[in-house]
Amino acid sequence: MDGSLIRGIRWTLGTTDMTAPISCDLHDHLEVACLYRYRLLIELTDRTQIIAQARTTLTASDKTEYLILEESGQVQRIPMHLIAWIEPLTEGARFGRVNFTNRAR
Repeated sequence: MDGSLIRGIRWTLGTTDMTAPISCDLHDHLEVACLYRYRLLIELTDRTQIIAQARTTLTASDKTEYLILEESGQVQRIPMHLIAWIEPLTEGARFGRVNFTNRAR
């Protein structure tokens, strides 16, 4: 298998290092979003936008890190390395828009 498909988002294995962890600071923002179940606007590196509720994070056996989202009962796994930025839509959120594109690994 040379790629994966998530709701119309396609990436080719090898174009990005999927196992390189994101910075602790960025991971902390995702953990807070999951802890408080923030509704997020997420833009991916291909400019696809997703609106969904943050549920949890997951590290797969191959070390790929995912943000788990839920919208209308549908659960999605979004590889963290594909996130360009997140913005909480939940009123009173503890942070604003966070840029992931210039992250240090």
